[in-house]
Formats: sequence, C-alpha cells, structure tokens
Amino acid sequence: MGNVILGLLLLGPQTLYSLNKQFQQGISLFYRASYGSLQSALRSLLAKGHVTFVEGIEGGRNKKTYSITDAGRDAFDAWMRAPVAGGDLEVAALSKLFHLGLVDDDATRADVLDDIVAAIGRELEALERFSAEIDALDVPGEYRRVFRYRRATLDYGLMAHRAGLEWFAALAEEERRRTAG
Repeated sequence: MGNVILGLLLLGPQTLYSLNKQFQQGISLFYRASYGSLQSALRSLLAKGHVTFVEGIEGGRNKKTYSITDAGRDAFDAWMRAPVAGGDLEVAALSKLFHLGLVDDDATRADVLDDIVAAIGRELEALERFSAEIDALDVPGEYRRVFRYRRATLDYGLMAHRAGLEWFAALAEEERRRTAG
C-alpha cells in the first residue's frame, strides 16, 4: 500500500482524507484500504523518510498534509522497476499499471509491462500444471459434487489468467509500438 500512496503523492501533497477519497473513488476497484490501514501505511512511510508532512488548521480542525520526499521518489521508482512481487499478482500488477503514467522513461514502462506479462505467464503455467494433476485424480463418487465446484474455481482462475495475460501482452506490444515510432 505504501507504494500506491507514494504514487498518489507524486501528483501533489495530500491529506489522509484526500488519500482515502482517492482509494474510494478508483483504487478500491483493485485495492481495498481502510482509513486505519492508510494511517498505518503513512506512519511507516514517515518512519522510512519517504514522506513528510506539515500541520495546519482548517475549519477549526488540525490537518496534516503529506508530501513525498526524494527518498520516497527513489523508493517509488525502485518499486516500479522491481519484478512484480507479492501474494496477489492481480493487485500488484494493477497497482503498477495504475501508476505507470508517472514513469517518464519509455523503456522502463515497456519493461514494467513485460515483467507483468512474464509474472502472469509463470502463474498461469503453475495453474496449468496443477490442473493436469487434478485431472489425473480418481475422485470417489461421494466427493464428485464437491470436486466439480472446486474444479470450476480452478477453471475460473485459468480463464482469468489467460485473459489477463492476453490483455497485458497486447498493452505491452502497444507500448513498444507507440514508443518505437
């Protein structure tokens, strides 16, 4: 979450309230965050020196406005350039995609998309191997109904990964064509 917040702060200073609004109005389509988790992430970013804040009073209330530091810019850049990591590939990929327009370098944007394509491909291959193992099982009759729906869940995952792979590959190709000419 910290990297998503850093990306938002690259566009300009934000309050906790405005960060929360941005999550609610768009980012929550792929990344859910509570007000408390945003506060916790900001505390962590402050401790790392990635953000700073100024305090003020607005409408009789204390208000902290957060800004990204140079160290935060470097951390964001390193995250964007790093291989996609984390337990939820879809969230990681969409988090980077959401912020890809903040990356100035054409080659880096293409590299980020290529990395996402490769990560989806690896995960799809693992699911396909698992699918083959599942298909080789002899499921006893009393478990066939349960198995049917668990297998359907796997089929959904396979379909979603294939669609994601195709979509990201097309976007990566479009990015390479756009930047080449």
